[in-house]
Amino acid sequence: MSIAERVRARTPLRRWVGLGAAAVVWFALYAVNGRFWTWLVGDLVGLDLGSRLGSGVLFFVSDSVKILLLLVGIIFVVTVLRSFMSVERTRALLGGRREGIGNVMAAGLGVITPFCSCSAVPAFIGFVAAGVPLGVTLSFLIASPLVNEVAIALLFGLFGIGPTALYIAAGLVIAVVAGFVLGRLKLERWVEPFVFETRLGGQAISSWNGLTWDDRIQMGVEEVVAILRRIWPYLLVGIGLGAVIHGWAPADFFVRYAGAGNPFAVLIAVGIGIPLYSNAAGVMPLVQVLHDKGLPMGTLLAFMMAVVALSLPEMILLRRVLKPPLIATFIAVTAAGIVAVGYLFNAVIPS
Repeated sequence: MSIAERVRARTPLRRWVGLGAAAVVWFALYAVNGRFWTWLVGDLVGLDLGSRLGSGVLFFVSDSVKILLLLVGIIFVVTVLRSFMSVERTRALLGGRREGIGNVMAAGLGVITPFCSCSAVPAFIGFVAAGVPLGVTLSFLIASPLVNEVAIALLFGLFGIGPTALYIAAGLVIAVVAGFVLGRLKLERWVEPFVFETRLGGQAISSWNGLTWDDRIQMGVEEVVAILRRIWPYLLVGIGLGAVIHGWAPADFFVRYAGAGNPFAVLIAVGIGIPLYSNAAGVMPLVQVLHDKGLPMGTLLAFMMAVVALSLPEMILLRRVLKPPLIATFIAVTAAGIVAVGYLFNAVIPS
């Protein structure tokens, strides 16, 4: 019997008691995680935590568990909250909105609504068919993967409120400005014709109406299992690369090629980030290690945004509804915004 089936079989009282017990266990594990692995790797196994091997191993096991715990808690809470806001309802809210106001609303809604690269095509078709302007739709598509709840929570847990607030503000500005610029360019001719032939009427048809709290808890559990099953290889690869950098790569290597003294550091970071494929969970360990190595915050945010917002799989999916010139323009405008934000933050927050 699967986890979701066991949750579904419980009575409401047992489900709430189980949820409370799970929360207590989560907080306890998160509180002792660092100390436990320090004791296990340093004292029990006997590795020198000051050595490259010891520090790399400690980073890998400690961060793997920490990020796993964060993901479990974040995905569950966000899924429960998302159960009150469906894609259909979002489409209805944006339908008929003028550019400018619509771009701001789309970027804000993109942060809180359920969206990932796998739903890029149906979301795009649904929005355009419902009468949402192309630029407004693109603001939503940029904001949804770029400023997502997992990235916000992980950034806050790893770096605190300052970098997190900068990330949110920068992502929303990029989504609003890029969508507005793309909308003013009148690029509808580069959208596949069948998209405009789809008729949805712009009506909100929310299949999530009438859900009980038990249903929402069940959805949270199922989403945690589904997402972790899908992303765990990328998560381990990201943390493994972070451990290698943490333990073996010399600090001055990164400072030399992407540090504050290199005027092309942000461009290099974005150029490397665009072809990479990862998500917020996978790229965050690398960001943490590079931050510890002394890279400026603007360069780090630019790298993370490029990886998350301009992934190759999403571009391949969007090719079903967008012609190559529009995809290239979409990448260029979004990348230009990311580069500008990176340089601005490096100027405002010197390393």
